[in-house]
Amino acid sequence: MDYHVSVREVYKEFHGIVALKGVSFNVERGGFLAIIGPNGAGKTTLLRILDLLEEPTRGEIWLDGERVNYVRHDLYLLRRRIGFVPQRPILFNASVFDNVAYGLRVRGLGATEVKERVEEALEIVQLNGFEKRNALKLSGGEAQRVSLAQALVTDPHLLLLDEPTVNLDPRSTSVIEESLIHLNRDKKMTIIMTSHDLSQVENIAHQIAILSGGRIVDVGGVEEMLSKISSKVLKYMRLENVFTGVSTVTDQGTSIVDIGDGLRIEASFMKPGEVRIHIPPDSITVLAEKVKTSARNLFEGRIHQITDYGHKIKLKIKVKDGRDFSVEITKKSFEEMKLNLGSNILISFKASSVKLLQ
Repeated sequence: MDYHVSVREVYKEFHGIVALKGVSFNVERGGFLAIIGPNGAGKTTLLRILDLLEEPTRGEIWLDGERVNYVRHDLYLLRRRIGFVPQRPILFNASVFDNVAYGLRVRGLGATEVKERVEEALEIVQLNGFEKRNALKLSGGEAQRVSLAQALVTDPHLLLLDEPTVNLDPRSTSVIEESLIHLNRDKKMTIIMTSHDLSQVENIAHQIAILSGGRIVDVGGVEEMLSKISSKVLKYMRLENVFTGVSTVTDQGTSIVDIGDGLRIEASFMKPGEVRIHIPPDSITVLAEKVKTSARNLFEGRIHQITDYGHKIKLKIKVKDGRDFSVEITKKSFEEMKLNLGSNILISFKASSVKLLQ
């Protein structure tokens, strides 16, 4: 097996506190691993060790089939093959161009090559035309995209990201996700990322590793891990289309869940009282106009975010009083319906699609 990254029984201790305890996993060349876990689990520490900024107390890190020797004098050359995007961007009080170009200038590249590579990196993160803007005056989402461009401009073999879309605006989240898909699937870049977003992980990662209390709880393929959602993954992830409301059982053997703001959702379970429900994004149908349907739930909405994952499209749809629903449809359906930002549509889903969360 051609592993790009191998982590072997890694321990990390800070002043008597053990942050990582025997962590082991492998990532294939061109793979995409998402690391999930609660705050304080050791995710950031693990990324810093992979970025060669921290040395393990015990254990081994292997990159490109070579064991990392942390005392070698030319360790910085190995680090140049790694790109790192922290949760909070680290930017200079300078133009966007100068911020992205810094790593290339340190390496001694000529002005023409620097210009070409900066332009290419900014194009990937969709910040063309931002070159002359002061980086410290950008929005949070724009700043994080500059941070990603900083990592990409040096053409790394391995890209590490620490929750790159947490608390970002929908537009920047979409751009970063699309950029990562392009880098991994088209450029075959190996990516390791921490995240709390289940939909994001499902759509862009190949593997999931659950890190809790400094230990790897489980690791496996995305489909395998998502099949365990109720027992393991749900504890650490953020689901979309999760609502809390008051449920009333009907005479037809269903329940009506009032989630507030005038929205009432019919579910096939029978449970009165306060409940927490989840509607999977791929179980929701998008309609351009009203048609006869057996679906018990039908709402008018407006598209305010579109994310292209290649094989499918994710839509964010605002319904009554600003409630958001995430919906996933095929690219073919999206194109045939000629949908765009701002399109007024209908969404529908069956009562059986409403899942009761314990």
